[in-house]
Amino acid sequence: MILGIDTSLGTAVAVVESDGVVRAELSSTNPLGHAEVIGELLQQALATAARGPVGAEGAPAPIELTHVAAGMGPGPFTGLRVGIAAARAFALGRGIPVIAVPSHDAAALSVLLADPFAEVPRFAVVTDARRREYAYSVYDGLDDDGLPVRVSGPALAHRDEIDTVLAGHGAERRDTTVISAAMLALAAARAVAAGRELATGEPLYLRAPDVTPPSAPKRVSA
Repeated sequence: MILGIDTSLGTAVAVVESDGVVRAELSSTNPLGHAEVIGELLQQALATAARGPVGAEGAPAPIELTHVAAGMGPGPFTGLRVGIAAARAFALGRGIPVIAVPSHDAAALSVLLADPFAEVPRFAVVTDARRREYAYSVYDGLDDDGLPVRVSGPALAHRDEIDTVLAGHGAERRDTTVISAAMLALAAARAVAAGRELATGEPLYLRAPDVTPPSAPKRVSA
């Protein structure tokens, strides 16, 4: 059973069984205030997951979390690190591993599983990177492990150039405003089952933080 946490756009939390059964999923679409809501969403998700699904003898099935899936972005510096820190802290407290998942992979999985019988042409997950830019990743179906095949990205493109860039990849544009923590956890579950690593532990920040360490003090002449 996997706890999924993502703060690359809004704030999303889910508890998902390894076969994809969603025990709980909650989210806030506010692109700010991640730190204010993450704790409450975690509490609510765990409480909801504890109430179901119902076991064979009518008692709630116990929660035995085995992994924490952390959405690694792309996302802004301040918001993204809230979710990653929460995932790492929770995993440390429970003594379970963290599975790093690119947030765009979760969005791509949502697209590809929306209609499992439909043939989805090459497409790009596109998210607002602010500052007149978009972040995008290009995907081409599912592989044998049931994971999205990312052929390009994540990368940034100027707002006025994004359609031209995607046309060069032969990809349909899929604008995304919400990352599903349930899809994030499902991607992690499939990666664990296949013995694969989807991302490193390094966050996929959209750009370097605006705040930088101070430079050395200037010398004052006599």
